Amino acid sequence: MVAEFTDSNFAGTAQQTEKLTVVDFWAEWCGPCRAISPVIEALSVEYEGQVNVGKVNVDYNPELSVKYGITSMPSILFIKNGQVVDKQIGAVPKTMLEKKIQAHLQ
Repeated sequence: MVAEFTDSNFAGTAQQTEKLTVVDFWAEWCGPCRAISPVIEALSVEYEGQVNVGKVNVDYNPELSVKYGITSMPSILFIKNGQVVDKQIGAVPKTMLEKKIQAHLQ
C-alpha cells in the first residue's frame, strides 16, 4: 500500500529507516503524475515488506518540495539510510523504476 508522506510525518517514516524508500512527488493537476500513479501503486504491492513506497502531494507539503529541490513532476526519489541515492523525473515505464529499485536493494 502506498503511504502518504507529509511535511510532518516524513522524517519519522521515510528518512529514519534502513529500507529503501521510493517517494513520488506529485500534484492533482499534473497529467503525467496521474499516469504514473498506477505504477507506483503496483510497485508498493510487489515490493511490500522490502521497500517503503509513498507519495508527497507538493501542493500540501511545500517544505519537503523545497528541501528536495522538486521543480518538475512527477519526481521520484529513492532514499536509503536518509540519503537520496537516485532520482527519476517524469513519467517512465514501470521497468525503469524496477531497475532502480533492484539496484538499491543490494
